[in-house]
Amino acid sequence: MTRRWKPWPRKATPTRRTRTKHDFFVPKRARWSELQKVAVGLGEALNKACAALEEKNSKLEGVLAGIDFNDERKLGDGKHRDVVLGRLVQHFAPLNLRNASLSEPDMLGRAYEYLIEKFADDAGKKGGEFYTPRMVVKLIVEVLQPNEGMRICDPTVGSGGMLIECAHHLQRQGKNPKNLSLYGQEKNLGTWAICRMNTLLHGLGIADIRKGDTIRDPKLREGDALMLFDRVIANPPFSLDEWGRETAEHDAFGRFRFGIPPKTKGDLAFVQHMVATTNTKGMVGVVMPHGVLFRGSSEGEIRQGMLKEDLVEAVIGLPTNLFYGTGIPAAVLVLNRAKKPERKGKVLFIEASREFREGSAQNYLREEDVKKIAAAFHAFADVEKYARVVPVEEIEKNEWNLNISRYVETADAAEKVDVRHALAKLREAEKKRDEAAARMNGFLKELGYEA
Repeated sequence: MTRRWKPWPRKATPTRRTRTKHDFFVPKRARWSELQKVAVGLGEALNKACAALEEKNSKLEGVLAGIDFNDERKLGDGKHRDVVLGRLVQHFAPLNLRNASLSEPDMLGRAYEYLIEKFADDAGKKGGEFYTPRMVVKLIVEVLQPNEGMRICDPTVGSGGMLIECAHHLQRQGKNPKNLSLYGQEKNLGTWAICRMNTLLHGLGIADIRKGDTIRDPKLREGDALMLFDRVIANPPFSLDEWGRETAEHDAFGRFRFGIPPKTKGDLAFVQHMVATTNTKGMVGVVMPHGVLFRGSSEGEIRQGMLKEDLVEAVIGLPTNLFYGTGIPAAVLVLNRAKKPERKGKVLFIEASREFREGSAQNYLREEDVKKIAAAFHAFADVEKYARVVPVEEIEKNEWNLNISRYVETADAAEKVDVRHALAKLREAEKKRDEAAARMNGFLKELGYEA
C-alpha cells in the first residue's frame, strides 16, 4: 500500500497572524522598520503611511486624514522637519506596543486620554469644547448607572470621555464593556477624529460616532425617526449663540415640544434633544450653566413643561471654576422617564458647590466628592445643609425656579437671642461697673485725690 504524500501544514506568516489576531492591520509601508529607512522626505512618507493605514483599516477611515507631517508652520522647513520626524520615528520604533507587552491592557488608551487632558489644559478656553474633567464625567456616570445591554449616546461627544467612562464603569463591576452599544455625534471634524482614535485605543472600536450638527442635522436615526437610548449623557457648549433656532422652529422630529429656547442661548435645546432621544425607561445626565435653573421667558416655560411632565429627578450644584474656559458655576440635571414610585412628583436638590479641591488654575472634584454626591442621589433623602427632596408643588409656588439656594439652606442659622435675659445681664454688668467705680473713687479720696 502506497502512502500518498501530504505537505506539511503551511505556517502562518506574521501578516496573516496580524490580520486575524489584532483589530488593525499595519501595511508594510506604514511599519517602523520601513520608515526608519527614509532619510529625506520623511514627512511625506509618514503622510503616505497614514493613508495606507486608513485604506487597510475601515475603522480608521477619516481619522488620520487631517494629519499633515509636512506642515511647515508646525515642523519647520524640509531639513529641520526631517531631523525632528527622524527623532520621532527612532524613539518609537524600538517600542513594543502590543497589549501583551504593556503593564496593563488599556495602557495606550490611558496614555491617549492623558494627552487629551494636557492638550485641553494648554488650549485654555478652547479646551472646554472637547474635554470635560474626568471626575465630573465619573460623577454623572455613577448617577446614571449604565449596565450591560444598554444603548448609550453622547450627542455632543467631544473627545469621547463620557462614553469611555461608561465602559470603565462596567469594568469596575466585573462586567463586559463590549456589551454596551455606544453612540455619539460631533460637529467639529478634528474633535471627531480625536474621539474615534480615543475609543479605538480603549478597545471600543464598535462605538458609532457620527459627524454633524446635532441640533440642525441629527445623524443618529432609525429610518425617519430618531434613535432612542437607555442613557443620554452630555456636556453641551454653555449658552451657545446661533445654535440653530431656525431649525428648531420647523423641527421634523418634534424635539422642542416644551418650547423654543432663546436664539442666543441653546442650553435647553440640547436638553430637549436628549429627552427626545431617551426611551420610555431612559435617563439623561447633562451639565448645564446655572442660568438654566432660573432664567425666565421661554426657558422658564420649558422648565415648567418638563417639571409638569415629572421628568426632572435631580439638580446637582457643582463648584465654580471646574471647567476649561469658564469659571461660572454649573449644575448637573438628571432627568428620568421612569422614576421610581417613591420619587414621582419630587425633585432632589444637592448643594455640592463646596465639595472640591482648589487648584491654581481651576478647581477639581475629588474621589470622595463624587462618592458623596452619588450616594446622596441614590439615597434620595434630606441631608442637612446638603440635600433636600422637594415636591413639585413647592417648585410651582416658586414659579418653576430650580435655583438650588431656594431649597437647600446652607448658611449657618443665626443664634437666637433671649432679649429679656440679655437686658438683665446688661443691667447686672452696669451695676457691677458702678460699684467698681464707687470703690475706686473711695480709694482715690483716701489718697487725697478728689474724684
